[in-house]
Amino acid sequence: MFSIIQAAGWPIWPLIASSILALALVIERFISLKTSKIAPPKLLNEVMAVTRTSVPGPDVVNQLEKNSALGEVLASGLRALNINPRCDEDELRSSMESTGRLVAHRLERYLNALATIASAAPLMGLFGTVVGMIEIFGSQPAGTATGGNPAELAHGISVALYNTAFGLIVAIPSLIFWRYFRGRVDGYLLTLELSAEHLARHLNHLRK
Repeated sequence: MFSIIQAAGWPIWPLIASSILALALVIERFISLKTSKIAPPKLLNEVMAVTRTSVPGPDVVNQLEKNSALGEVLASGLRALNINPRCDEDELRSSMESTGRLVAHRLERYLNALATIASAAPLMGLFGTVVGMIEIFGSQPAGTATGGNPAELAHGISVALYNTAFGLIVAIPSLIFWRYFRGRVDGYLLTLELSAEHLARHLNHLRK
């Protein structure tokens, strides 16, 4: 592996740094975007059951808020009722929507960085290719049409090909994981939105 890095020359080092960063972001997103941390399947039903007769107190709401991202959104609606029991449905929805936007921003964290790596890696590989081609033509003796130092020609070709290949190796998985996480986040956001809508309707009927 080290021999390949040596053959690729200095332009490959930014690609190696990008690959390490991309791997770290993928691992972090896999850990952070677990369903149990974002939207536990049974949480909405549990909240609906607890609020069937009355709005729970601040202690229960605080515990719900720490449960997950979905719990944080639902807790904001219950907290709004605890603070102002006469708040209308629009104020209730607005409270949950504000919290939902904060949660959405947190879920989308690092996705732009991963997308940037996916876009920039082929360009960095192309840059390495250009550097390799410059070394190839720079190794040609002045005033000669053919020939040149074979070792320098081989080095220039290796720099060009290795950087092109490594740029694609970094970019393709980064793009795949970015699309995967993007779809996962969109699915979570839809779940949060629908759950907040169900709770708002439930609480509105409860007060009537």
